[in-house]
Amino acid sequence: MGNRLFRVGLSALVLVLTASAPAIAWDKTGHRVIGEIAARHLSPEAKAAVEDILGPEGLAEASTWPDFMRSSPEPFWQDEAYPWHYVTIPDGQTYETAEIPEEGDAITALANFREILLDASASREDKQRALRFVVHIVGDLQQPLHAGNGTDRGGNDVMVSFFDTLTNLHSVWDMEIIDRQKLSYTEWTDWLDAKISPEDIAKWSASSPADWADESAAIRDGIYPPENDRDLSYGYVYDHLGTIRGRLSKGGIRLAAYLNAVFAETTAPSGEGNDQP
Repeated sequence: MGNRLFRVGLSALVLVLTASAPAIAWDKTGHRVIGEIAARHLSPEAKAAVEDILGPEGLAEASTWPDFMRSSPEPFWQDEAYPWHYVTIPDGQTYETAEIPEEGDAITALANFREILLDASASREDKQRALRFVVHIVGDLQQPLHAGNGTDRGGNDVMVSFFDTLTNLHSVWDMEIIDRQKLSYTEWTDWLDAKISPEDIAKWSASSPADWADESAAIRDGIYPPENDRDLSYGYVYDHLGTIRGRLSKGGIRLAAYLNAVFAETTAPSGEGNDQP
């Protein structure tokens, strides 16, 4: 039945999805998991700085704000901020060799928001926006289809059936596989964080945003189903759920390391700091 449903509805679905808004990495649950894992691994300095900027909001809540604001009709959200959720790495290239678009991308935006957090003269409102974007962008960079190949809008144009529901590959990775596990973001966090070792923390914390993008691009090509077999169900989940768990865990630790480095630099004596990009 799944293949028949997929074939019958495909044409109509293409018309709907190709006209829709761009997909959102990890959706709400995945982003909150990354934010909550990070919150559990902040240094005392970073924890105090986050609380000073966000108040009671916290990283899990802040993580979804940039996606929520994409519905705003303001030109900033519809035009300027649009490219800050992804990078483009064509097949056979790395982030360092790929051409960075004039309007920037997730990694250039991350660096810009880092500078705002480091700027002692920046307003609290500007730092709130910057911190929310940092939390979100670090999460985006862990999603393999947010390091797109430049040909299919990060899998948005790849139509699939997921347990007999017509959708696209990007949505399957953003939310369908995660939501099918029927776990809250706190349950996800508890289960994943319990399995993160000190060795994992040391290894994952040592990488850069460009490394994260390259990792996602390396995973990316292996998650595309064959063109003649795009009726996805239990086998696809079995093959890829472990990868999703790993990307969420790494995202949380990397976000914590990134914020720890930034806020160590803001509290360091003059002449000291951290070279984290």
